[in-house]
Amino acid sequence: MNHMKLRALCEGAVLVAVAEILSFIKLWEMPWGGSITLCSMLFVTMIGYWYGPKVGLTAAFAFSLLQFVQDGGSYILSPLQACLDYIFAFAALGLSGFFNKQKNGLLKGYLVAILVRGLCHSIGGYLYWMDYMPDNFPKSLTAIYPIAYNYAYILGEGLITVIIIMLPPVKKAIEKVKAMAVQA
Repeated sequence: MNHMKLRALCEGAVLVAVAEILSFIKLWEMPWGGSITLCSMLFVTMIGYWYGPKVGLTAAFAFSLLQFVQDGGSYILSPLQACLDYIFAFAALGLSGFFNKQKNGLLKGYLVAILVRGLCHSIGGYLYWMDYMPDNFPKSLTAIYPIAYNYAYILGEGLITVIIIMLPPVKKAIEKVKAMAVQA
């Protein structure tokens, strides 16, 4: 294994571990799953931003398995539901890697990643969780409920994270760490 692959593996493992720890720090929790955490998704998307889509998707897949083990065992209705709510949703965070060479790539990649994660959860919500829709929710908007529910917490965390990563000292630090990470 060459030096860069080993470095990407080690740094990816550390960032996945940080993301997993932060996923336990819940600032707000939804009644039927989902929460705003302390920027846990950011650390998974940074891997892709630093090393590209292959490493990013691999690390995000590892994170998806950890999320599944963390709380997925008691919420499995079918293999497709498990994939939509865990494997596909959290692996989507690795899509940030497709933006690793673009200006403001972390921001763009993060936004795309969380929007796709929300889409996976929304599809799973529509297919499997509609029985939990509140009775007072307008029946004419039934198809919108899983979108509103899932994006409420995903965009909530997204807004907090975007504000943090756009702070000039944070942005500068992330870019400096990326430069150190990818130098041979």
